[in-house]
Amino acid sequence: MAGAVNKVIAGDYQNYIVSVGFGGVYLSYFFKKIKLDKSTVSSYELITDERKKSAVSSIGRGLVGGALLGPVGMLGGALSAKNKGIYQVAIQFSDGKRSLLELDDKTYKGLMKAIF
Repeated sequence: MAGAVNKVIAGDYQNYIVSVGFGGVYLSYFFKKIKLDKSTVSSYELITDERKKSAVSSIGRGLVGGALLGPVGMLGGALSAKNKGIYQVAIQFSDGKRSLLELDDKTYKGLMKAIF
């Protein structure tokens, strides 16, 4: 499975991009921007929280561990690979619209800070 797409995958504002920057989290589509904060979002629900190991990180750490400590080091290195999170979040807007977002770790954390 590929990484999170950081966009609206269903509902209102479908295909809008979700980005963190300029002091907030935004939905954007060409020249339209909607800031996601306490005034625009009335509620949210975490639908899925999926964690997966980064393949590149696993291979790289396994090779380094194997070179340094042999087979045990290879296994330990591969198991220490970084986890990457993919989050699906349902958003209820203050105006009654609803969207399902798919986010990576950085964007999810930014959204939680903005709407908490």
